[in-house]
Amino acid sequence: MKELLRSTDPTIIAFATALLQGEGIDCFEMDVNMSILEGGIGIFPRRLMVRSEDLQRAERVMRDNEIAMGRP
Repeated sequence: MKELLRSTDPTIIAFATALLQGEGIDCFEMDVNMSILEGGIGIFPRRLMVRSEDLQRAERVMRDNEIAMGRP
């Protein structure tokens, strides 16, 4: 799996997930438990992962919808 998106904003993660599912691209959200442990203050980013073979297509979906991927 490859990292597609990194964000501290859960609404962006939810929106990106919905867009990817609409395109038939499977994704998995990581670091959810860490984000919950920090008490919702938003200092630990969540990551959205996709299969390696879907990465380019998923990146295109993010660019087309003007979602900054926020990864290093």
